[in-house]
Parts: sequence; structure tokens; C-alpha cells
Amino acid sequence: MLPQFFRRPWIRQVKRDLLLNGVLSSALVPSSERWRLLKLAGLNVEACVIYPRMFLGGTDVAIGWDCFVNYGAFLDNSAPISIGARCRLGPQVSILTSSHEVGPSSERAGLPSNSPVHIGEGCWLGARVVVLPGVTIGPGCIIAAGAVVADDCAANGLYAGVPATRKRDLAE
Repeated sequence: MLPQFFRRPWIRQVKRDLLLNGVLSSALVPSSERWRLLKLAGLNVEACVIYPRMFLGGTDVAIGWDCFVNYGAFLDNSAPISIGARCRLGPQVSILTSSHEVGPSSERAGLPSNSPVHIGEGCWLGARVVVLPGVTIGPGCIIAAGAVVADDCAANGLYAGVPATRKRDLAE
């Protein structure tokens, strides 16, 4: 039996982080095979390509078939994250599911709040896109590099800017 120290809840989190964000996120694992190991670790991941240095804040993540996740993606995962099939995530994309309520003047970052993020099928998120908590990006959207997505995006649109706004419609 393990000593009490190793049965503490935070130890399980450290072990999970070492596995997900250490070994499985390293360049030692081939990008085309990383999804298999993430699936074995409990994530709902279909056949896809995931480049090294992806950070996962938890295991409540679904990544659809034929997705591509570029270097340095950050998936906060305080709430569920779902990414539809055939999505492309550029380098250093951040998908955030946690924030804070506004607190009093003595401490503006109040109580934590978590909201899921859903990205529809066939989306393309450019380099360093930031998706904020509670956002749904409809299928077939393109989010331009550097955009901050603070509100839902309707299907088949090109969104850009801070905050991201719909710039034009895209063919279905």
C-alpha cells in the first residue's frame, strides 16, 4: 500500500500532468501517434495529428477525426472542450474554459467560473487564436490569426480581430 503522502488528491493531478503534459506532449512521441496514447490516457480523441508541446489542463477533451493541432496548443480544460472533425488549430492556439467573476476592489479576480467550449466541424483557427470560456464556434468557420473569440461564431464565417467579428460569409 502507498504511504498516505502518495494518496493525496494533488498527487494524482501531478501524475496526470506528468503523463499528459510531460511524456505525451514531448517530441519523443510521434505527432501522428500521439492521439492513440491520449486516448489510452482517457481522452476522447479520434485519429488525428497532434504536434508536441500541447498543454492539457484535464481529460474532458474531445478531438474529432482528422484534426490537426499545431505546436504549443493550450487547452485549459476546467470545463469540457469539444473540437469537431477535420479542424485545424494553428500554433499556440489557446482554448480557455475558466475565468473569474468580478470581485470587490480589494481583489478583482473573484470566484472562479467555468464554461465549456465547442468548436464545430471543419474549422480553421489561425496562429495564436484565443477562444474564451463559453464560446461555440459554428462549423466551417475560419478564425484569423491573433483573434480573440469572446462570443459565439455562426457557421461558415470568417472572423478576425480583438474581439473577433464576422468579416464575411464563406461558401458552404
